Amino acid sequence: MKMATSTRVVVGLIGSMLLVSASVASSMPLATDFHAASCPQLESIVRAAVQAARAANVQVTAGLLRIFFHDCLPEGCDASILLEPELSTGPNQSLQKNAVDLIESIRAKVHAACGPTVSCADIIALATRDAVSLSGGPTIAMPLGRTDSLEGADDVSMLPGPGSSVDALLTLFNTRALSDPADLVALSGGHTVGKASCDFIRDNDDFTRSLTRQCNASPSKKTSLDTITPDVFDNKYFVALKARHGVFVSDQGLADHPRTSGLVTTFAANQTAFFAQFAKSFVKMGSIPGPKGEIRRNCFRPNSRLDMDAASFGAVADE
Repeated sequence: MKMATSTRVVVGLIGSMLLVSASVASSMPLATDFHAASCPQLESIVRAAVQAARAANVQVTAGLLRIFFHDCLPEGCDASILLEPELSTGPNQSLQKNAVDLIESIRAKVHAACGPTVSCADIIALATRDAVSLSGGPTIAMPLGRTDSLEGADDVSMLPGPGSSVDALLTLFNTRALSDPADLVALSGGHTVGKASCDFIRDNDDFTRSLTRQCNASPSKKTSLDTITPDVFDNKYFVALKARHGVFVSDQGLADHPRTSGLVTTFAANQTAFFAQFAKSFVKMGSIPGPKGEIRRNCFRPNSRLDMDAASFGAVADE
């Protein structure tokens, strides 16, 4: 049928144009106004969607932060985390599903308004930024212009765990151009809105043993990483560390290590200082480059897969 043939031609042309635009975008530096002309509604669309998601489940902030960190650390901020096998590998298996689905939902709204001009990687960055500020955290000027990877990573072994030593964390962050210990300490402050399964509690003193008992008795089998103000993005996580109420080994270690303990003390006493450093370190992490990619038309599938599916559909229709 001629209609099916035309459909395949259009799909091919669209795919080619998108790959060209992605190549252009990936060669340009990140900028806060990157999408100002191509999608002026972008930030209002993202913020409204995140606000609605938080109204339904305040824990979406923690879910987005975890997606952002897990995406950027292995191979750069390129939304590879939304592709298989990365999405279901190792610690990513426990990513918050409603936060993962929120990214694709926002992508659909943005592309409906502006066309396929904004990457899933940029949407992850903006949604996470807005979730932080809507939770009481700092307002962050986020550079944009990322592209999406063509495939998911199959090795996420470098992602740190709750039992990681501070030395191991400092070494890892140094390999990702986050060499200032303040980057590690401030970004760890994102745990101020986090929760964890009972099995990850360090359980090596009276406080954490009591916390483990309470956690195991709770219906959710989870505990807050900030035991003071668990749903607010503030500096109370650091106040808790000073009181030796850190939940993870990696958290409490920050208050004890000679390269990070002074920063914990500063942030516990001065929320403004924490917010300023978090904003700076958040942008640094968000600027870790990924490989040259594309603007995905579905965050869970590379465009080549979408084009193949469309071609197959056209072939069936042509029979």
